[in-house]
Amino acid sequence: MTAISREAKGKAIAETPNQITRISQKLYKVESQSNGGEYAVKNDAVGWSCSCPDHAYRGVKCKHIWAVEISFALHQKIVCKVIGPLDAQVCPVCSSKRIVKHGIRHNRSGDLQRFTCRDCRKRFVMNLGFEGMKASPKIITSAMQLYFTGESLRNVQKFLRLQGVKISHVTVYRWIMKYVSLMEKYLSQITPKVSDTWRADEMWLKIRGNPKYLYALMDDETRFWIAKEVAGDKFSKEATDYASNLFAQGKRIAGKAPLTLITDGLHAYHLAWKRELHTFRRPQAKHIEHATWRGQSNDNRKMERLNGEIRDREKVVRGLKKEDTPIIAGYQIYHNYLRPHEALNGETPADACGIEIEGPDKWMTLIQNARLAKRVRSPAKSFG
Repeated sequence: MTAISREAKGKAIAETPNQITRISQKLYKVESQSNGGEYAVKNDAVGWSCSCPDHAYRGVKCKHIWAVEISFALHQKIVCKVIGPLDAQVCPVCSSKRIVKHGIRHNRSGDLQRFTCRDCRKRFVMNLGFEGMKASPKIITSAMQLYFTGESLRNVQKFLRLQGVKISHVTVYRWIMKYVSLMEKYLSQITPKVSDTWRADEMWLKIRGNPKYLYALMDDETRFWIAKEVAGDKFSKEATDYASNLFAQGKRIAGKAPLTLITDGLHAYHLAWKRELHTFRRPQAKHIEHATWRGQSNDNRKMERLNGEIRDREKVVRGLKKEDTPIIAGYQIYHNYLRPHEALNGETPADACGIEIEGPDKWMTLIQNARLAKRVRSPAKSFG
């Protein structure tokens, strides 16, 4: 077999659906084209290696290595969908672009630029998504950024007072409730391009002093936090229902089921996997249980890192007050769309999933697009 034919056969494997399973960043499973088995393709300090006879005995770059490399290259060519800042330089009454600045409106919480339309003579301010708010949009988005990067409500209040904005910490919390709900509904209509390997884990936390568990589902490759579920426990029969709801949410949000699921040894995950993800049709979803802390390809450090982020946020607020708190949903938005990750070379998980948020203030971009989508009552297009 020549090198050219190996490359051609590898390309054919890469372009055939469900032939390659990504176990980790350095380990892939490739379906055998002859005997119905599979081969392990690894990437270490020496380079790519494969367990097939062609590579093991001849020492050549086999078709399975070619397939993984080509598949990886194809995956990097995700067409990025951009959510950009809105061009609000039109009259909200007659949609005319013949508008001029007409002074500053001074509020106790900040200043707003006023405009006048030369056609209909309507005077207005550009504050889509922030209608009726006393504080300026910049103040509100700054408060949200401070809060989700680790500050408490009262520390955010103190910072804003240094800027001359006199509000209470309760007002900051109301901003968070309002805009997290608005963005969550908008972003739920967007399908991220996640990989075929997902991870699930649970963490203990307190809600109104009662012990609860937060189940989280994350994409292994992009670290996109796909779904969440707050549960009462993880040992009773109800734990299987919670885990099943988590996987069902994941399938609905991602628009597909994973080919590989990595969890710890919690029995509820296995039962939920059989209920929601297992199928007798090929390719069958694989469940890797008993994920270790480190040293193996299926260690669960990525999920533990996400749990650590959530734990840091929970410590600042000194426990959560209700199960449907906007703090968890808000942090999920922050993690996916605004927080750069070193493991992703400074990109956000949304960037890695083909969703790019543009603008100097990404909070404002999301809020304005969410408000516009609600105003026109038309669902956003899927990115899937």
